[in-house]
Amino acid sequence: MCNKLMLFLFLPMFFGCSPEEVDNVYEVAKREVPIEIDGDWSKDAWRDVQPLQLENHMGEYPEHMPKVQVKVMYDEEAIYVIYKVDDQYVRCVLEEYQDPVSQDSTVEFFFTPGQDIQKGYFNLEMNCGGTGLFKFQEKARKGQLKIPKESFDHITVAHSLPKKVYPEIKEPVTWTLEYRIPFDVLSTYFDEMEHPAPEVEWKANFYKIADKSSHPHWLTWSYVDNPKPQFHLPEFFGTLRFR
Repeated sequence: MCNKLMLFLFLPMFFGCSPEEVDNVYEVAKREVPIEIDGDWSKDAWRDVQPLQLENHMGEYPEHMPKVQVKVMYDEEAIYVIYKVDDQYVRCVLEEYQDPVSQDSTVEFFFTPGQDIQKGYFNLEMNCGGTGLFKFQEKARKGQLKIPKESFDHITVAHSLPKKVYPEIKEPVTWTLEYRIPFDVLSTYFDEMEHPAPEVEWKANFYKIADKSSHPHWLTWSYVDNPKPQFHLPEFFGTLRFR
């Protein structure tokens, strides 16, 4: 039986483990002072933080598989997430909150603020232009609550590309997206939120998608064992362990 491995440090095939046997664990460092949200991957606040990488795909192996890295930190009031995507065939045309942004070049954060996925999960999806979709799912695609715009507006967002990217960027391009999610926003919709502290764990997965680009793909951090692309499968979430 395979030991639990940290995917951001080791590749499971080196140890004879198939992806579905690996419990992905990412250690989330605590930040003592707030991070300025400006989309700068190289700034001092993130410099020493180890990234996780989205190295799994759903469906057939994509013709274009971007390199996607994510870093996560937290402080007493919020969780911080930044993405760096080495991409190509980038499309971004949806501009209204709660638009189906998965059609665009988009990164997604699905998470339960605790360890019990039976209590539901949030899905925060954001295209490379910063347009968001934010919902709470009591169960996968059931009991769905659309988070109101006034709550989403408390999430600070910065992105390196314009709000709209059209026509598609066919050349290689690197883009970043960074945001700050206040815990108060989450606790409004999740009564039993486990507030981050050392050894507290959340269940989560990160995704990259581009449904309607010329080169669609469906990438995941934690391996999802499903024959067709489907991100709403919380049973395959990995673990965020706060320290």
